[in-house]
Amino acid sequence: MLSKKTKYAIKALMVLGRNYGKEPMQIVKIAEEERIPKKFLEQILLEMRNAGILYSKKGAGGGYSLNKAPEDIFLSQVMRLIDGPIALLPCVSLNFYRSCEECVEEHACGIRDTFIEVRNAMLQILNDTSIAQLINKEKQLSFNLDTGEQ
Repeated sequence: MLSKKTKYAIKALMVLGRNYGKEPMQIVKIAEEERIPKKFLEQILLEMRNAGILYSKKGAGGGYSLNKAPEDIFLSQVMRLIDGPIALLPCVSLNFYRSCEECVEEHACGIRDTFIEVRNAMLQILNDTSIAQLINKEKQLSFNLDTGEQ
């Protein structure tokens, strides 16, 4: 399941993505706009700044902004940064591999083989979905609600 921390990180990136190319945004504004606890958001934004996704400016007119275009920030990098492994089992993780303690023959494990397929399908979507695409998808969904389209 997606952690609340990762969900908040994605929501904050979407706010900053909609603001891309404008003045930095203050944490308070982002927190209010997305109903994220301010202290929790501070930790998340700092983590993303340290990873180079965000830029921060101190003082008057300060705040956070994207360090790269929303088209260049993908869900897989955000999820790995905030929560670590994306795979549902440690033995199928590409970046955080660990063998399962109870596994006798890893290469003959039907569970592992199935979850490699799950990982690959999930990674395909997460690697191909940018913050910009989420913003556009949200606009389209809102438009469909307004017009009554499905």
